[in-house]
Amino acid sequence: MTERRKDSKGRVLKENEVQRSDGSYMYRWRTADHQRHTVYAPTLEELREKEQKVLRDKSDGIKTGSKSTLNDVYDLWVQLKKGLKDNTFMNYQYMYEQFCRDDIGQLKIVTLKRSDIRRFYNRLIDERCLKIATVDNIHTVLHQVIDVAVEDGYLRNNISDNALKELKQSRNLFTEKRKALTVQEQDLFVNFLKNNAQYNHWYPIFTLMLGTGLRVGEAVGLRWDDVDFDNNMISINHTLIYYNHAEGGCYFGVNTPKTKAGERAIPIIESVKEALEKEKEYQRLAGIKCTARVDGFTNFIFVNRFGNVQHQGTLNKALRRIIRDCNQEVLDKAKDNENMILLPKFSCHTLRHTFTTRLCESGINIKAIQSVLGHKDISTTLDIYADVTRDLKRTEMEKFEDFMKKKKDAI
Repeated sequence: MTERRKDSKGRVLKENEVQRSDGSYMYRWRTADHQRHTVYAPTLEELREKEQKVLRDKSDGIKTGSKSTLNDVYDLWVQLKKGLKDNTFMNYQYMYEQFCRDDIGQLKIVTLKRSDIRRFYNRLIDERCLKIATVDNIHTVLHQVIDVAVEDGYLRNNISDNALKELKQSRNLFTEKRKALTVQEQDLFVNFLKNNAQYNHWYPIFTLMLGTGLRVGEAVGLRWDDVDFDNNMISINHTLIYYNHAEGGCYFGVNTPKTKAGERAIPIIESVKEALEKEKEYQRLAGIKCTARVDGFTNFIFVNRFGNVQHQGTLNKALRRIIRDCNQEVLDKAKDNENMILLPKFSCHTLRHTFTTRLCESGINIKAIQSVLGHKDISTTLDIYADVTRDLKRTEMEKFEDFMKKKKDAI
């Protein structure tokens, strides 16, 4: 009978276990493709933990010996991915190619760990100075790619699960709740645009957004053909997208809404009708005509002085200047600093949120709000409604408290 092999401590070694000359241990095995693989450990106990994982993976069909990289799995994902809108798919591909391929994409998929994902996200923030919203987009793609790795037996589970959440927790990077303009701030903003000669030409588009809740891509993509003045309705059936990709260059494109709910008709209120008529008159007097043609679409309402469609980033840049100069005007005229109303920092999407808030405050039916906003899921609308009603109740109770204090002081 052959004597069983033992280590230096007299413990019997299993098949394929070896104690090395330096006292450490290794375990060898072959995969189905006859490739030899080895794992190492400083102690026999640690080696057997690794050995158990190898045997479990082998039993479950996990491809532990594969040399495929994350990039290889991504390339497979590109071939298999269906059901995404073209612009969404292009953005996903851009995110991966720009930030993942030459970095984490080069790692072997079978050795990829959650810590690799976390370190990658930290590099994106610390070294490449990306915002958390951008990392969030990259995570969306990466998670889907790793899902393919799980389905094809490279990994037991998706190691990127909760990786972004953990990053946000460790850095306290949770996005602040979006706030709407108050009624006073909205009035200040609109009146400044209406009465300031320098910024008056921005009044129509921002008034339209405040009175319809359009997304910025829907607003800049709106055409005169979409407006029915006779029946006072605006038809929303497309959105204007700006692509900025290294390979394809920079260009505009027209896309249909992501969901059926995005296609909708919105009633024209008086302030919006007046704003549209003002825009038409402004362009007539300035001799401005739409010269842009995007994916067969033309006759856009909001164009620059050259007749080209407005870039969404241009609107947000204009807002920053408007906020700055409006607040400076208030400060110059103010006599009592305590009661001043100043504009907060906000973006185009704040105008959509402000419109929603005004609808909720006025008691409009929640289903009607959902329809006007184009929300696919009513829970999105309900979340905003809950925030508004909570803030409204707090404000009303503060008024009640002030009333009671004044009543008490009067006694």
